[in-house]
Amino acid sequence: MTNSSGRRDPDQLLAAIQTEEQQAGRGRLLVFLGYAAGVGKTYAMLQAAQQRQAEGLDLVVGYAETHGRAETDALLAGLEIIPRRQVAYRGALLSEMDVDAVLARRPALALVDELAHTNAPGSRHPKRYQDVEDLLAAGIDVYTTLNIQHLESLNDIVAQITGVIVRETLPDSVLDQASEIRLVDLPPVELVQRLNDGKVYVAEQASRAVEQFFRLGNLTALREISLRRAAERVDDQMRSYMQIRAIPGPWPAAERLLVCVSASPLSERLIRAARRLADELNAGWFALNVETAATATLAPADRDQLASNLALAETLGAKTITLPGQSVVETTIDYARAHNVTKIIAGKPLRPRWHELLRGSVVDQLIRRSGPIDVYVVSSAATPAPSGARPPAAAPRAWRPYAWAGALVAGATLLSQALAPRLDPTNLAMIYLAMVVLVAVYLGRGPAIVASVLSALLFDYFFVAPVLSFAIADTQYLLTFGGLLIVGLVISTLTTRARQQADAAMQRETETAALYDLSRDLAAALGREDILRTVMQHVASTFGREVAIFLPEQEGADELTVAATSERLDLPADELAVADWVFRRGQPAGRNTDTLPAANLRYLPMKTARGVVGVLGVAGSPEPQRHLTPAQRRLMDAFANQVALSVERDNLAQQARQAVVLQVTEKLQAALLNSISHDLRTPLVSITGALSALLADAGQLDAAAQRALVENAHEETERLNQLVGNLLDMTRLEAGPLALRLEPCDVQDLIGAALGQLGARLQQREVRVEIPADMPLTPLDFVLVVQVLVNLLDNALKYAPPDQPIDVRARVQGLQVEIEVADRGPGLPPEDLGRVFDRFYRLQYPGSLGGTGLGLSICRGIVEAHGGRIQARNRPEGGASFTITLPLSIKDIGHG
Repeated sequence: MTNSSGRRDPDQLLAAIQTEEQQAGRGRLLVFLGYAAGVGKTYAMLQAAQQRQAEGLDLVVGYAETHGRAETDALLAGLEIIPRRQVAYRGALLSEMDVDAVLARRPALALVDELAHTNAPGSRHPKRYQDVEDLLAAGIDVYTTLNIQHLESLNDIVAQITGVIVRETLPDSVLDQASEIRLVDLPPVELVQRLNDGKVYVAEQASRAVEQFFRLGNLTALREISLRRAAERVDDQMRSYMQIRAIPGPWPAAERLLVCVSASPLSERLIRAARRLADELNAGWFALNVETAATATLAPADRDQLASNLALAETLGAKTITLPGQSVVETTIDYARAHNVTKIIAGKPLRPRWHELLRGSVVDQLIRRSGPIDVYVVSSAATPAPSGARPPAAAPRAWRPYAWAGALVAGATLLSQALAPRLDPTNLAMIYLAMVVLVAVYLGRGPAIVASVLSALLFDYFFVAPVLSFAIADTQYLLTFGGLLIVGLVISTLTTRARQQADAAMQRETETAALYDLSRDLAAALGREDILRTVMQHVASTFGREVAIFLPEQEGADELTVAATSERLDLPADELAVADWVFRRGQPAGRNTDTLPAANLRYLPMKTARGVVGVLGVAGSPEPQRHLTPAQRRLMDAFANQVALSVERDNLAQQARQAVVLQVTEKLQAALLNSISHDLRTPLVSITGALSALLADAGQLDAAAQRALVENAHEETERLNQLVGNLLDMTRLEAGPLALRLEPCDVQDLIGAALGQLGARLQQREVRVEIPADMPLTPLDFVLVVQVLVNLLDNALKYAPPDQPIDVRARVQGLQVEIEVADRGPGLPPEDLGRVFDRFYRLQYPGSLGGTGLGLSICRGIVEAHGGRIQARNRPEGGASFTITLPLSIKDIGHG
């Protein structure tokens, strides 16, 4: 389609780009299409495969059915054949394609015969075309074969032509997505001759096939359908080519179709007709189901039929919609007008004519109110039933409500008999009206109508002269009878409708409340565990089923793990494989789906705008054939979406926390580099200066000057060594728990070793040591605790005045040992008492020697590794005090 300037339509270009993106990485599907068995589809496929292999292409035969034909078997020579998988079913072994083996082999091309084949129970997918979808998704090209009668949209047409219902069908969308279709054609006369010659089936099967299916008229009609379908495909490709490249042409106006879907089995015929019409018109189409008040009273079998009809529409490519409404006609027309629908497809009425005259016809109302919208009425002729099929059993009559209605009418009659002497007959009619309302409210429309008729008859028989007779002496009572009957019928109808609407509204309110409660609780959940616990509680309370939640170990990971599951739910290894398939493909699978239906759970992908974040698995009903109702499906999908948003929110919160940690780490690294660059440079400059002076002026310096330079270099070297030691110690603490070498130690030896390491740095400083004579041995890592004391004493030397003493005290407090190092310096700012043990924290005082700010942080790490603690405080008389508390018992040491 082009605009007025002759340029390409942007929408067409965007659609083409999106199609190319979707096809990127997928394999190409080539379908050899025929109109019946025996036309040569498999032969043509194998011939093409031999040509491709001669060109050097890597290909395998995933599945090929030659039916014992020698000429077809000969074409398998030289081709790699993947061994088939044997499936045990009802005491027999069935051969199926081994999809996993083909995926593991990963050829460039795979040959898969009989695309519409139904797999044996227990296979990965119920249909072979779904196996082919897996191969295509893995980037493997596929050659396959298909007969035209296996298309789902043609199922009823084929049944009407041949009188045979084809059970193995596939969605039309599979053929639509094929990259190429090759029509394999053979004149019907030649095909019948091949059949008679035994080249298609064995003799007995051939004679039966000729009688039932392979009649010349049937084959001619099927051939025409296949030719038309192939021509339509070529026409679609031509139009797409012209539109994308802005080639002018007579483009048709866009059409939109709407098909009305109900619980009737005949809706399947409407859906297939809508699909065929949509193909002819190249139009988009919708399948609409209107939930009225009567929908709430549908029998379980009707609910299952409705779900099946909507699933069929989705399979054939329709967008399915379920809307609540009081009137089917009004809701349908409103939706059609709001979405620019040009054609509505409805079914021909099945009810008797008198029923339509009394209650009206949906089709007639649609035609009258459709305005410019065309209405197509499709015949409801039933398709032929398979041989041996039994007619559906009639539903058992619900006689009890009618019996109760008769009993209530009898009760109203007895009450009226008692009140007859005091009330006029016209007033007695109100008793019957009240009774009709009660019946309508509690028993339904049918019993209420019966009660209305009985009330009019009994009122005439017992209370209108002549009594005990249906004769009427006063013609005025005819109006009373008519009014009683009409009012009773109207009241019963309105009351029943109000009751149904109330029930439907209550059901919708229950669903909305369930979704609201889940959303509220998920919003209040803190962390992943709370989210999972909330989901399991709500699914169990809403659906009454067990649940399992599967999440990747880390965001972005490919492997799923069981994050949470109900206590009574057993999950074999196969179930995890199903969940993994759903996680990778983003499509539902498992119980009551078309993918891996043998699974115990129904698996739903938890999708967000960023992709699939997990999988929600819900156990199915004990009855394997029961489908979820449309309302249950919508609610379950909404649950999965809400859970997905909550999981994504938790993932984003974790990412935010990691970003904060990373930001803090980067700040610490920057601070460390700034600190180290200065603290390393200072001693290195002093050492370099002293050594340079000695090298350059060694002959001019006296012995005292040379000694002073050497001592300065030695002091700076020790300072540099302590700095590097602190950095290494901090690295050990950051790497994980320290490995302590605990042994009983004397605290006096501990303090002496620390003072000995300081050596010349103490100079003439006074250090006063107070240790009780009965001080017990303490279990600790001698080397590490000595380092703690060295760091504390070094801090005291930095910040305390030179003429003030340093106090070191040790004492026993209960089951702990306390060692205190106190100075008489400026002390610590009160607001910074809680920060002195942080990394890179430093106090800046005039005359201080500075540092990296790692010493006290290292002290805290070593002390806490011993199961102790370190505290800082200001002394009342001035100065700072650091107290180490260590346990006396090894069992109190966390890493002992």
